[in-house]
Amino acid sequence: MSTLTNNHTLIAADAAAVALADRVIAGLGLPGDGIEVEDPATSERIAFIEDIHVDGALQAVATAHEAGRSWARTTPRQRADVLHAWHALLVEHTEDLAHLISREMGKPLAEARGEVKYGSDFVRWYAEEAVRPAGNFREAPDGGASIVTRRAPVGLAVLITPWNFPLAMATRKIAPALAAGCPSVIKPANLTPLTTIFAVELARRAGVPADLVQVVTTSNASQFSEAVLRDERVRKVSFTGSTEVGRTLLRLASDTVLRSSMELGGNAPLIVFDDADLDRAIEGTMAAKLRNGGQSCIGANRIYVQNGIAAAFAEGLAERIGAVAVGAGLGSGTELGPLIDDRAVRQMRAFTNDAVARGAELLTGGTELGPVGHFFAPTVLDRVPPDAEVACTEIFGPIAAIQRFDSEAEVVARANATEFGLAGYVFSENIDRALNVADRLETGLVGINQGVPSNAAAPFGGVKQSGLGREGSSEGMEEYQSVRFYNIARRETH
Repeated sequence: MSTLTNNHTLIAADAAAVALADRVIAGLGLPGDGIEVEDPATSERIAFIEDIHVDGALQAVATAHEAGRSWARTTPRQRADVLHAWHALLVEHTEDLAHLISREMGKPLAEARGEVKYGSDFVRWYAEEAVRPAGNFREAPDGGASIVTRRAPVGLAVLITPWNFPLAMATRKIAPALAAGCPSVIKPANLTPLTTIFAVELARRAGVPADLVQVVTTSNASQFSEAVLRDERVRKVSFTGSTEVGRTLLRLASDTVLRSSMELGGNAPLIVFDDADLDRAIEGTMAAKLRNGGQSCIGANRIYVQNGIAAAFAEGLAERIGAVAVGAGLGSGTELGPLIDDRAVRQMRAFTNDAVARGAELLTGGTELGPVGHFFAPTVLDRVPPDAEVACTEIFGPIAAIQRFDSEAEVVARANATEFGLAGYVFSENIDRALNVADRLETGLVGINQGVPSNAAAPFGGVKQSGLGREGSSEGMEEYQSVRFYNIARRETH
């Protein structure tokens, strides 16, 4: 099949939307110099953030640690009330947050509103979890004693978040830490720090003690990590990012035996069987592939389609993706925004060229879009050979790379042939087949006949080299708690 279209007319940002975002930025009280934050749709500087060095980071640790002493003694109800108040402010400021996310990260405004909903859901969830602390009571099997277990705050948590979901990745970590009774130091990514800064300010307005959650922005992430993770006051690290960085942080965490949660890289397989509903599979693939412009750790990476449906699927997907409206996140009608930076654009170009050189068919897209900003046309590649770089590497961009398969056993083996195991997707109208394949996939979560499986009430995390621990659900709060037990001696009375 020949290329369908590369003719995307970029949608410009709406001036009123930009002005709203800039009013929010102006209200943050940011410095006049430091680390630059850019709008990826235009490459223009929109703010400076403070460049905090090691001494400042360690002072933030000390400040949060001291504030945590009092917070750990608050009641679950007190913590829940504060979290409910924070949730209410996040909802009240939905438009401010959404415009800010679009301005600094580039995602379409409709998607940014969705992130605000998703991110605020974590705060509401942990407000509710805070008043349900787990514990247990049992008799000792050999008699003579009762065993009581309870959960206590693990202590000061260092939270390191990525750039792609600047609100949700922050609230997903801060909210369970607060609910469990822990102070925290959060380091947002320099590419998208403004949303986190604003969200923490809203938390303070809601009643979170001013010193309890410290935001540290720095140009030297490695020095920050080496310093704070070796500080004896730190007892927990939670990181979302690449597997390579995660390995480094785990080595540092081993020195002081830190409780560690790692949500790392992915290489998600999306499997479409012959018996799938074609329209449902295409729409689900669109969601799994193009959400956040493909810049998602659970984004569909390796799209496996059974031969009987493959031609129709590829044609339908290319038609849908080729018609996607591309432009600034704050543009009216934008469905796909820019990539985060020029490096990402170069990577998409390299992926496409390598796949075509190895025999893949380019159905749509495959080109950079400009003249300003970091845009790449949404792309569909069919018959991608398994040795192509795009079939082996986390894409993190708007390229749908289709491979074909014959049998269920074959595709499960190919799907599991990776060191990663974060997410997977299965499309089939046979629920027995879908569940059986989901059970055999070596992943932490599976979307069945849908492309957006994440939910605040669900435990999110991977297996193999995609990470340790879980975020969301009750398991997410347990990551910030230590289990203690009391052995109470008993003697008979007469």
